[in-house]
Order: sequence, then C-alpha cells, then structure tokens
Amino acid sequence: MASSNTEIAHEFPPFFRVFKDGRVEKLMIPHDPPPLHPKPGVEYKDVVISSETGVSARVVTHNYLTSLVAAANLIAVSVDYRLAPEHPLPIAYDDSWAALQWISSHANGSGPEPLFNNHVDFGRVFLVGESAGANIAQHVAVRAGVTGLGGVKPVGLILAHPFFVGKEPDKMIEFLYPSCSRVNDDPKLNPTVDPNLSKMGCERVLVFVAEKDWLKSRGVGYCETLGKSGWTGAVELMENEGEDHCFHLFNSNSEKAEMLMKRTVSFINQE
Repeated sequence: MASSNTEIAHEFPPFFRVFKDGRVEKLMIPHDPPPLHPKPGVEYKDVVISSETGVSARVVTHNYLTSLVAAANLIAVSVDYRLAPEHPLPIAYDDSWAALQWISSHANGSGPEPLFNNHVDFGRVFLVGESAGANIAQHVAVRAGVTGLGGVKPVGLILAHPFFVGKEPDKMIEFLYPSCSRVNDDPKLNPTVDPNLSKMGCERVLVFVAEKDWLKSRGVGYCETLGKSGWTGAVELMENEGEDHCFHLFNSNSEKAEMLMKRTVSFINQE
C-alpha cells in the first residue's frame, strides 16, 4: 500500500495536486522572477498590508510588470494574496480588497508608506489583473463602487484573459471554494449574476482576450454583460489573434506581447 505522503487525494493539472497528508504541490512554476537589477529609474520594495493575516505586496514584481512601470511611468502594487487551496476562497478576494484599502489609507498623506504619501496621484488609480487575478480585480472594482474608499476612486480596470465560471460545473473551483454551495451563482466568480455590476467603481474597462484561449468566450461575454448592466462607463475589447492564455507573460518580448503592453500603457495614460 502506498504511503499517505505520496498518495494523491486531489489533482487538477496543470495547476496543483493535493496529497492525502495535506501537502499541496504547485505544478506551474512562476515565470519572470523579480529582477535583481531593475530597469533604470525603476525601484521595488516589499510592504506589509496586514500584520494580522501576513498579506504583503511588492511594489513592482516580475519583469513584465517592471516593463509596464517603466513604460507608463507609474507605481505598481502586486498583491501577494494568500493562495488556495491552502487558503480557500474567498480569502484571496478579501486580501486584495484589504490591499486597496491600504493604498487608500495614504490619500490624506498620512499613510504608513512615504512613497505613496509623496508620489501617488490618487485620482488616477487603475486595477489590473490577469486570469484569476483579473477575476479578483473585477470584484474589487465592483466592491469599490458599492462600498467606497474615501479619497480614492479607481479610474480604470484592465483585465487580461479573465477567468470567470461558466454554466458547466467546475470541480476545481468547487474544491478551492468549499464554503460556496453553488459557485455558478456566486457574483465573485460569475459577474452575470452580480446585482451590483452596474455600480462598478471605475469609468473605463479594457478587456484582453486571446484567440486560442478556452476562456475567450467568457471575456467577450463579460464585456457584453457589463455593457447591458446599466453601468455608465466605457468598455473596450482587444483580441490577440493566434495566441493562447497569458501568452504575454510566457513570452513578454514577442511582437504581440509588446502590442498588448502598448495598448495597456495607452489606456492608462489616456486623459
């Protein structure tokens, strides 16, 4: 009989497997680690969002984000939210919301991080995410519109190849979100059932989809749903032909990745 420390209880390739002894093995290796020598004029540092939960963020993280910071002349905060399955959903949503609250605590110039007190334009805040991170960014944008942040109102939302649940059962999400009885009916995962979607807390939304990405239809569908929700902002959709999910992170120097970068910069710097 196989030892429990090698026996697999759950497996969801290509993402992770869980062993019967509780260990979790992540199957996807992170791409673009933090640069040892950032681009000229670009700096990065780690900050603590919450000492109670241990949530932190890195101001500039991997090479793609470093390039975006340099190109758009901005300060980027990459939230190190706690990951499922070790930390089941909706913890990642709450951690990300806490990060935006932490940022907004600097709006009056008396926050814990001098960089934000002295150099951030709180009238030009953008929320950005890719894949599952795009799902979280979308939820945070809606939550900002419903709850308000005091001193901060996001201007735009950028979603690259967003993950939203569809009508079909999703066993992996059900495993990652055990407290949710029907993931298809949860507005965090499925914006089409969100009664607050029209209260989206930003003026502009840019959605990227990739032709070969199995999530393409959900990104397109999201744009249609948002447009019909009663939200009064402007939504744009850009498709990268011949590309797959998150291609720009795996090959950030490709021509189409550079096109995606330029469109992102243009969206952010748009007056």
